[in-house]
Amino acid sequence: MASASPAPLAPAADFAKFDLSREIADSAKKKPWPSGHFAKTLFKNFDFRVVLISMERASRLKEHHADGTISIHILQGAIRLNAQEKTHDLRASSLFTLAPSIKHDVEALEDSAFLLTISWPPSEKLRSLEHRGYGD
Repeated sequence: MASASPAPLAPAADFAKFDLSREIADSAKKKPWPSGHFAKTLFKNFDFRVVLISMERASRLKEHHADGTISIHILQGAIRLNAQEKTHDLRASSLFTLAPSIKHDVEALEDSAFLLTISWPPSEKLRSLEHRGYGD
């Protein structure tokens, strides 16, 4: 089988293509994972990022936030996402979006894999966010 090209991590790429089944299988080969999860950045640009996250059943990603809009596309398994005092159970083929700066946590209800995308606002908007310490 031919090897895949390395993941583009620089803004020079005009496009990128990934075999997500293969990426998930490759992440499974790296077990045991610290804290029960594994993340691999597939694509990174100044305003956009794509990360494949694999989680073992019952593992958690503690409460956090992103400064940009995110989407979570469940590829395998099921996760529970808690945000703004609401619980969202997401299964394979679900797509969930979250506005910038909303705190959330994630728990794997079963062995799972999902694609996280983050789209950052322009740098002047980022600088205005209070928690970044650059605001008025």
